[in-house]
Amino acid sequence: MGRALRTFTLAAWLLPTFSFPLGAPVLAFASDTARADGANTPVAQPVDWEMMFALLFLMLGPVKILGPFVAMTQHADARFRRRLATRAFLFSVAAVAIAGGLGRRMLASFAIPLQVLVLTGGLILFLVALQQVLSQYSGTRPPDRTEPPTLTLAFNPLAFPTIVTPYGIAAVIIFMALAPDITSTGMISGLVLLVLALDWLTMLIAHSVVRWLGGVLQLFGVVLSVTQVALGLHIILRSLGRLGVLPS
Repeated sequence: MGRALRTFTLAAWLLPTFSFPLGAPVLAFASDTARADGANTPVAQPVDWEMMFALLFLMLGPVKILGPFVAMTQHADARFRRRLATRAFLFSVAAVAIAGGLGRRMLASFAIPLQVLVLTGGLILFLVALQQVLSQYSGTRPPDRTEPPTLTLAFNPLAFPTIVTPYGIAAVIIFMALAPDITSTGMISGLVLLVLALDWLTMLIAHSVVRWLGGVLQLFGVVLSVTQVALGLHIILRSLGRLGVLPS
């Protein structure tokens, strides 16, 4: 059973990354659906759910969770790890739901142009990913935890900001704001829940995955970080063009 769970989870979160180049055009969905004047009124566009899932997977997905979760629970038993993972999953679902709802209301109440939110998300993604890339050259590692872990870690720093990243919240708000109807809103919510469920499954087998694939995952994480830097910069440039700051 444990081997089947590990195989299913690895296949589930590696498959979208192998097809990640398909996710880049989803930026057109986030940029082209808003008018060039920065208004919040979306223009009808077909939604590519596969590409949307790829972007949500990159921003909210499980790859970035493995290292922090293993570091937090290296001296804990399996029962505690399951409880911590489950509690962090529930906190993450609640955080995304609250942030998505509040974000849509703030866009409407404060008349925040959608492109400004896109630019903000791209800027956060770029800076966080750049920091991750540069940390590979610092030669320093965070100190190991000496005190026993507690369930208070489930919300901070595990659920937020490790699982529910700031740029992931921005992506959810953007997609929710662009949803043309209640059916699309429900499907977007389902995609977000699917990604968070993959996060939960990954935490359950995190120690086994790191034990067997630690070196490969470290290299894979660097590749994803570089991809995130490029993706964040691309979002920034497209948003500045849509806002008229740069030539379109």
